[in-house]
Amino acid sequence: MQRKLLMTAAAALLVAAGATMSTGGALAQGAAPNLSGTYKCQPEPVSCQASGQTFTIQQNGNKLDMKSDKGDTAQGQMSSNTTMSVGAPWNMLGVVEPGNSIQWSNGTQWIKQ
Repeated sequence: MQRKLLMTAAAALLVAAGATMSTGGALAQGAAPNLSGTYKCQPEPVSCQASGQTFTIQQNGNKLDMKSDKGDTAQGQMSSNTTMSVGAPWNMLGVVEPGNSIQWSNGTQWIKQ
């Protein structure tokens, strides 16, 4: 299942990258979701032990600043209104789902609180 999710997220990012390049770097059409807030990692506890149980996201346009309850921080970027990537230490691709939950390529899901 993780491999299928990773392939789906990668394909979505490739499509989004094409849309971004063709629009001069702008996000795809439509309103970007507001992802700022606090999230709880699911499923718990095993899948979330390494990275943390709770995360905060601060969003400024398509830039994302993320922090875990363990103190780790990372920068991410929205590549479209429904896809994102985040760098070290997590290095994941994400898909925004209804209700602003995020399904990550590592098999976890962050649920907005």
